[in-house]
Parts: sequence; C-alpha cells; structure tokens
Amino acid sequence: MLFRRRVILYSTVIATLLVALALTAVGQRVGARFASHRDMYSRTTSERAAIEQDRRDTQRDLLVIGLVIAVVSAALSQLLVNAVVRPLTELSDTTRELEAGAPAPRQPLRAASDDIGMLRESIRKLANQRDAQRTALSIEEDLLVALTESLNEGVVAVDARQQVVRMNETARHLLRLREPVPFPADYLPRDRTLREALVAVLGGGNVVADEVRVDDRTLSLTARPLPAGGAVLALYDLTPFRRLEAVRRDFVANVSHELRTPLTIVSGFVETLQDDALPPDLRKRFLGMAESNVQRMQRIVDDLLDLSRIESGGWLPNPTEQDGAAVASEITAPLHDAARAKGVVLLNQIPPLCPLYADATALRQILSNLTENALRHTSRGEVVVFAEPETLGTWVGVRDTGEGISAEHLPRIFERFYRADPSRSREAGGTGLGLSIVKHLAEAHGGRMRAESVPEIGTSIAAFFPHATNAVS
Repeated sequence: MLFRRRVILYSTVIATLLVALALTAVGQRVGARFASHRDMYSRTTSERAAIEQDRRDTQRDLLVIGLVIAVVSAALSQLLVNAVVRPLTELSDTTRELEAGAPAPRQPLRAASDDIGMLRESIRKLANQRDAQRTALSIEEDLLVALTESLNEGVVAVDARQQVVRMNETARHLLRLREPVPFPADYLPRDRTLREALVAVLGGGNVVADEVRVDDRTLSLTARPLPAGGAVLALYDLTPFRRLEAVRRDFVANVSHELRTPLTIVSGFVETLQDDALPPDLRKRFLGMAESNVQRMQRIVDDLLDLSRIESGGWLPNPTEQDGAAVASEITAPLHDAARAKGVVLLNQIPPLCPLYADATALRQILSNLTENALRHTSRGEVVVFAEPETLGTWVGVRDTGEGISAEHLPRIFERFYRADPSRSREAGGTGLGLSIVKHLAEAHGGRMRAESVPEIGTSIAAFFPHATNAVS
C-alpha cells in the first residue's frame, strides 16, 4: 500500500512540475511577444487594452489547459498504478500469506501473458511444490510413527543437543517415562551402561550393543550414531527370555536332583543286596525300600510325560457335563483312612447336581492332585473339597488348615518342581509336578487357577471350568 501511494505521489508531482514548466515557458514567450509589440509599434490606448486583454485570455487558457493536463496526468498515474502496482501488491500479499502457511492458490488470478503474470504463475507453482512436499513429509511422518509404534522394540532418538526428540510407546513402557518430547536425555534411567553407550555414540563412536537393567527388567540395548549428530537407542525386553532360561535351568537341576536321590538309594540297596550273608528280613526290607524309590521315579517320569503331552498340545480335553459331587466322593473315598491316621477330617462339600463342564479324566486328576497335596501338608484340622458356581463357570478346589504358603512363594507354586519347603515336600512323597499339571489341565479347558494361603492358617487352591457356552474349543 505504501508503494502504491508513493507511485501516485511521484507521478503526480512529476506531471505537475512538467505542466508548470511548460506553462511558464509558454507564458514567458507570450509576454515577450506582447512586450515587443508595445515597444516596436505605437498603438492607441484602445489597441493596447485589447492586446493586454488578449494576453490575459491567453494566460487563462494556458492555465486551464495546464489544469486539464494535470488531471489527465493524475488519471494516467492511476492507470499506471492499476496496471503495475496492484499486481505487485497482490504478489506481496500472496507471498506473505504463503509465508504464514496458507495453501497455494488453485488458479492464477490474472493471465500470465506479461512479466508480472509470469512471476505470479511461478510463485503459484513454487507454492504448489511446497504444499506437495509438505504433504509428502506429513505422510512420511505418519508412516514413521506407525512403524515405530508397531515395533516390539523401544526406539529413542536423541539429537546432538542431548534432547530426546522421539520415543515410541514401547520405549516409554520399558523405561517408565511419561514426559512429552522433547525433553533432556538426563531424564533417561541412570543405568551406567546406558549412559556410557549414549555418550559414546553421541561422540561419534561405533554401534554399541549391550544389556542393561532398568528396575526389574533386563533390556537389550543397541546404540547407533546419526549422520547429522545425535543417536538412536533400540531397546528390546529380554526379561521373559531370561525368566524362561532361569526356569529351564531350575527344571534341569530339579529333574536331576529328583531322579538322582532315588537312583542313589536304589543303587545302594542293589549293592547291599549282592551280599549273600544279608539276613532275609533285612533283604526284604531293602527290597521294599528300593521298590518304593523305583515307584517314585516312575511317578516323576509319568508326571513329566503327562505335562509334556499337555503343554505340546498332544492332549486335548473332551469336556462333558460332570457330576462334581460324585467325582469328589470317588476321589476322597480311598483317602479317608490316611486322613484319619493323621487326625484330619476329609470333607466333600460339593453340592449335588453342581453344574460342571469338564473332561472326566482331567477333573479326576485335578481333584486327586489337589486333595493328596492338601493331605500331605495338613497335620490337623480338615481338608475340604468344594465348588463355587458362578455366572460363567464353576470353581472346583480344595482348602485345608495346613501349614500354609508364604506370600513370596505363592506366585510360583504352579512352576514345575517348585517347592516352598523342598525338604518337607520330599519327605511327604511329592514329585513337585502336581500343581503344574493341574494348572495346564485347567488352562486346556479355557479356565484358570487361583491360590490363596496364610502361613499356619491354611491354603485354598481352585480351578475354574467355564460353562459349555463359554468353554474354549
């Protein structure tokens, strides 16, 4: 707008000056002519008056002509402004709007036949290219976000100023961070290995791979420098694999220990029985103890085979409607004598016609394992087989008034060979696989397990069996 005013002002001033100069020059020449007429010729008074009047009329006409020329000049200046300044003003407004982020104009406002029109069309094309690049960048950004968020790995990007500029949700979960990006890299966990890896790659070092501990997690860390400065950290949660490795090591150690003990006993008895001087009664006693340990090894092997078959999918349940009370009576009947010998009351509190949808063999094995396990660890009070119907299924389990299980051991009782008190369990004759088998049998039905216990008060362990409409096929 300021440029337009300047053009109008300058053109008007120049036109006015030119008109004034022209009028002055013409006026001087006319005055000189009339003056020469007065000097050269002798005129009458009336003639001189007529000549003077003619001079004034001429000056007046020249003034009028000058004004007309000035008006015409102003009009021409306005036309010049409309032809040149207005397109430039429009271009200026358009460039400011584009700079502010406005989209490019769809079509040129004027024909591109002149230089200004061509300039306008070039600006429009540049703006279209900018919009296309911006759209492409937005699409790439969305794709990058989708890719990083879909990864099982945590991704953390740190720029050269040690600011975290990108982090996916997996990384936030693994590192326990909720700050919005960007934030200083000092907010990252203060694990020494992580910090040293970050410093190394920020300094232009090579790719670093290591393991770090963050709270209770073991993470695989890969740190890679960026060409323009900064670093990318890739984190993968190794905790489940380390836990499985620990379970495998414990399993191998436990199997070896469980089998070595009876094998050692049997080997010792066999060596002793080779003595011909051994008395018959002692020989019979040793043979009985050897047979007991062989049976114990057989139970361990059988339980391992059952567990392996269930875990591998080699066994699938065939659930049908079961009479829970009848099955519980069948399981508890042969155990009453052993319970009375220990001073324990064995009760079946499953009500008649209790809705229960389960594989018959699996149900018997579950109740048998739970009941025998409860009797094994109960020296007073009672052992109760119970059922709790719910909307979606039925809980079937056993509770006792035995020694109980402490809170730190309770979450692990369904692991193979895990024992809260190994020595007492082996003395009682358990293999350490019963609860693990029970858990897998319940899960094969689409159910789950629950365990509640208070030391010196008792324990309650139950399996949930979904109804037929809710069972997993």
